[in-house]
Amino acid sequence: MKIGFIGVGNMGGPMCRNIIRNTNHQVVVHDLDTAAVARCTALGATSAASIAALAGCEVVFTSLPIPEIVERVIAGPGGLAETALAGTVVIDLSTNSPETAQAMAAALAAKGVAMLEAPVSGGVAKAEEGTIAIMVGGEAAVFEAQLPLFASFTANAFHVGAVGMGSVAKLINNMLAFCNMAAAAEGLMMGAAAGIDLQKLADVVSVSSGASGAFTSIATKSMAGTFAPGFALDLAHKDLRLAVQLADKTGVPGMVAPNVLNLLRAARAQGLGGEDTSAMIKVYERIMGRELRK
Repeated sequence: MKIGFIGVGNMGGPMCRNIIRNTNHQVVVHDLDTAAVARCTALGATSAASIAALAGCEVVFTSLPIPEIVERVIAGPGGLAETALAGTVVIDLSTNSPETAQAMAAALAAKGVAMLEAPVSGGVAKAEEGTIAIMVGGEAAVFEAQLPLFASFTANAFHVGAVGMGSVAKLINNMLAFCNMAAAAEGLMMGAAAGIDLQKLADVVSVSSGASGAFTSIATKSMAGTFAPGFALDLAHKDLRLAVQLADKTGVPGMVAPNVLNLLRAARAQGLGGEDTSAMIKVYERIMGRELRK
């Protein structure tokens, strides 16, 4: 089978490379970053100079940073809705609003192209390990047909309903993660201000009811002073903004997430958008005039 992959950066790259390693499919990649493309072609993929060059691929993955780029790649001039052949399946691994996913699916369906929205969670490390979680919205039969392909880069692909429901699941998952992380940042700073040894606090919380992956991540990175982006704060802001919009659309009162969104806005205003999401702790550090380091 011939597989296309558009967007082989921090997240798409590891997933694409696992497909190359774990299948005998012909993989064709397209990205504006030539170095990212080279990491895939070194494993046996071929490079496509344009989206149109992917015509003829039976399945095309897209892994893109923001909905505006997804819209351009799928529904814009020269995009997949124009160039993909009828019968192609497009699998979008990006994080969108449900409305964006549904609009893209409709644009493709008009040309006889099926779409699965399949946002992912777990960050770069799990993408590389092949353990990333994928929340798939779309026709069940299309999902079932693509399960062997999903299995080449993850064991955790879940069908959650029609197109749009993958986005709902992803936005809620990320909202929970970012809110947990913000609470952890506040708790860590409280501990530091009170004078407790932060490592001992982290050891206690890790085996107690306050434990979470978000707490472990921000505690570890804060104490080490390492904020290289596993998941960039700018992307966290985008995802949480979409989650707050979903709450507004559904009429659910936002008691927590809007405040965390403001924390991320403050972090971006301080130039932290390109760092890891855990760099939100630096807002507290600058307010309190102390760093949380071992």
